[in-house]
Amino acid sequence: FTSLRISSLNRHMKTHSDEKRHVCHLCLKAFRTATLLHNHVNVHTGTRPYKCNDCDMAFVTSGELSRHRRYKHTLEKPFKCSVCKYSSVEASKMKRHIRSHTGERPYACDLCSYASKDAYKLKRHMITHSGEKPYECYVCQAKFTQSGTMKIHMLQKHGENVPKYQCPHCNTFIARKSDLGVHLRKLHSYMAVAIKCSYCEAVFHERYALIQHKKTHRNEKRFKCDQCSYTCKQ
Repeated sequence: FTSLRISSLNRHMKTHSDEKRHVCHLCLKAFRTATLLHNHVNVHTGTRPYKCNDCDMAFVTSGELSRHRRYKHTLEKPFKCSVCKYSSVEASKMKRHIRSHTGERPYACDLCSYASKDAYKLKRHMITHSGEKPYECYVCQAKFTQSGTMKIHMLQKHGENVPKYQCPHCNTFIARKSDLGVHLRKLHSYMAVAIKCSYCEAVFHERYALIQHKKTHRNEKRFKCDQCSYTCKQ
């Protein structure tokens, strides 16, 4: 990180510090900076000082307002991939996308060889070790480790009065016809520009085919030591 201003450098340095001197007087939660504390207190009080000029929405932070305007009004995607044509509304999404090119998986499980390019997916994976089942069916109280598994259960076991639409190309069940259309467009529509597998040279014109193909690499030990016969997954 470099900056022309010492104030920006000082603010950046705080991101490397564990010191949290700014304490919320309502719940005693501590923060590194006064700005983070201010935004947190706004959540308590319901204050939304950042108002959109194009609609009636208002937000706690300026970052939330910027994201809202890009998604709903300007449709701007300022973060552009240097490798392919992908562009994104948010910097965080671009970071995740770049990992699909590099193969980087910085979020590693401490208990097994699983690693993810996404912090949320690692958190979801950790539940498989803890045995925790936070998602409960409100009809029969069956519990599940993932929300997706619970949704499938709801459709298959309690869906007599719920319209069920099965994807004609895969085993996915979807509750609403409009959502089935979204699923078909995102996963099964033909793409003129093929996507290359991040693990090998294979290319695909359908996103679902790429997803299924990547599963074949799941247990591969692609990294080989040049000094001995040792190989590993990551």
